[in-house]
Amino acid sequence: MIRGLRPLLRGSTYAGVLFAYCGALASLPLLPFALLPALSWRSASESVQIVLVLLVWAVLVGVVGLARPVRRALVVSARRLLRVPLPNPVAGPRTSGSHGLDRWRTPLWLVLHVAVGWTGALASGVLFIMGLSLPGNWLGAEARASLFGTSVRVSGGWSWVVAAVCILLAVAICVLVTKALRWAAPRLLGPSAAERLALAAEREQLLAERNRIAHELHDSIGHTLTAATIQAAVAGEALSADPATARAAMRSIEESTRAALEDLDYVLGVLREEQSGTAPTRTLADLPELLDRLRHAGAVVEPELSGDLTQVQGTLSRAAYRILQEGLTNALRHGAGGPIVARVAAGPDGLDLTVVNRTGARTGPGPGAFPTSGHGLPGLAERVRLLHGEFQAGPDGTQHWRLAVRLPARASA
Repeated sequence: MIRGLRPLLRGSTYAGVLFAYCGALASLPLLPFALLPALSWRSASESVQIVLVLLVWAVLVGVVGLARPVRRALVVSARRLLRVPLPNPVAGPRTSGSHGLDRWRTPLWLVLHVAVGWTGALASGVLFIMGLSLPGNWLGAEARASLFGTSVRVSGGWSWVVAAVCILLAVAICVLVTKALRWAAPRLLGPSAAERLALAAEREQLLAERNRIAHELHDSIGHTLTAATIQAAVAGEALSADPATARAAMRSIEESTRAALEDLDYVLGVLREEQSGTAPTRTLADLPELLDRLRHAGAVVEPELSGDLTQVQGTLSRAAYRILQEGLTNALRHGAGGPIVARVAAGPDGLDLTVVNRTGARTGPGPGAFPTSGHGLPGLAERVRLLHGEFQAGPDGTQHWRLAVRLPARASA
């Protein structure tokens, strides 16, 4: 018995019963309008009039559910009182097929809500009154059990048994009312097929935006921190012996961090959904500045440029800059300190990018080892895949690492 009463001891069951009974009471203002057809058809029998009133009442309740604000209010209240995880309704595509069927789910829910609420309220109310009044005969009531025409009056100790059974049945009805509404809520108030498509599209757009922001942060901030760390080490070593080199390294740190702050300000504006400024665009035109920052960090960079790079514009130029930035940063971070070869070849069919560096322990200035997240090469591969390009990265012989990317010309759109 105690185990059977446990569901009622939960606050969510009380809230569910309250939700059901409030829905039943909320339909009372429509009852006078449902009585009008029955009053105008007085010649009908009483049973017909009752059925007519119930049908008109159900129709009026269902019509209320056609309004979109009603559906939103029902979803919020069901989520809070029934503890059912329901997403907020979204504006899905209006199709003549599935949407026409989906729009009737809310009226059906309202009718079911009112019917379950009234049934539960009347049944549990009568049982509670019987359970409280029978033992003390407070209302002058008596219980009789009838079977096959034989009627037996329940009195004495049996009245307490009947009272206990009535109260247990009332509790069971309250639990069943809550469970019925919880079962029906996801099916009638949950997202429809059109809403699920809209939610999936919204989530896909959000994930794509988060992925793009992650790329921006990794490309700009990661490169800047790597270069600035090595440049600071160079400046520290050259401060007394070569002040000019130290000053150049410090200027490079200032320039690179200023550019990173611009990128960070834009990304934070997007995350806060504010009206941030125009996104900083880095293209192949900014490649000389990138190479200078690497040289100030102590790297020996050997660029090999071929083709008309000024004709490379748009997405292709921006993606090529980010790919070279990541490749050169990885070479600076993990290379052995030898020369880094950066090849950029522009052709009529696309753009070829190659970064080759020596592998092994770092011999030049710097911290010697950098922590890595492991997202650099997978991020590059994903970026190239989205542009329908070709990506290769791996050892080139025994002492070199080679990154090779080919981007088709159609990526410039």
